[in-house]
Amino acid sequence: MTSESGEGKPAKKRFIAGAVCPRCSAMDRIVNYREGEKNFRECVACGFKDEIRLQSAPRELGTRVAPERDSEREAPVKILDPGKKKK
Repeated sequence: MTSESGEGKPAKKRFIAGAVCPRCSAMDRIVNYREGEKNFRECVACGFKDEIRLQSAPRELGTRVAPERDSEREAPVKILDPGKKKK
């Protein structure tokens, strides 16, 4: 097993918090690592191993916290000068 740089070093394995093994159902025993261009997950308890197919990042939904941009609704804010009084 080699790292991404191809220097012959072993790949850096990272534990995935809360992951459950599909074979033995052990929790917190799954590691994720990369060999060449492929990503793998492996259970350190039972030896289960499979290739991970990565997906693109999901699109952020529009909410009140992060609203969709709508140029028609955007307008400059006018600040009134408190020194000038209306007559």
